Amino acid sequence: MSGDAAQAEESSATYSFRPSLLGAARVFRLTDDALEWAFGAKTGHIPFNTIRRVRMSYRPASMQSQRYLTEIWAEGAPKLEIVSTSWKSMVEQERFDRPYSAFVTELNRRLANAGGTIQFDRGSNPLLYWPGVAVFAAVGVALVLMLGRAILDGAWGSGLIVAGFFALFLWQSGNFFRRNRPGTYGPDAPPAVLLPGS
Repeated sequence: MSGDAAQAEESSATYSFRPSLLGAARVFRLTDDALEWAFGAKTGHIPFNTIRRVRMSYRPASMQSQRYLTEIWAEGAPKLEIVSTSWKSMVEQERFDRPYSAFVTELNRRLANAGGTIQFDRGSNPLLYWPGVAVFAAVGVALVLMLGRAILDGAWGSGLIVAGFFALFLWQSGNFFRRNRPGTYGPDAPPAVLLPGS
């Protein structure tokens, strides 16, 4: 392996972020056969063959609209959450698009190579997703009806406000539902819509 290739593999084998401003950084490291983690003084070592489930999703937050999450469930270990953003200051979160995407892709690759029975999920829980889609559709229809009524009544100012709100609603909520459609994926091809910067 060349020096550049070894360096790229090493950089994709470690990842850290701060889940809160005052909390300790969460550090993850991939070894040949395990995922190691450290949350301040707490540490753990999870062999790949004990991991039973991985879920990738898009989880925007109030201060960061481009936020992605990978959750990991394993036997005898707490649920681990790997987030694509990190707290930088009281009012700012930093995006770690490239390091997060590289780490999650490498994690999936190593899990695939390790074998074992692992469920690879994508998106939201279906029990939450589909009712959310129904509410999204109902609100969208209501906004279209309000816009139509405003146009018929000649209330152009109100119509512009409703149209602006409708466009923002479609952009934000539509993006959330598009990325978080429930399903499964193959570890050799993680869903691009759930990897920032892809």
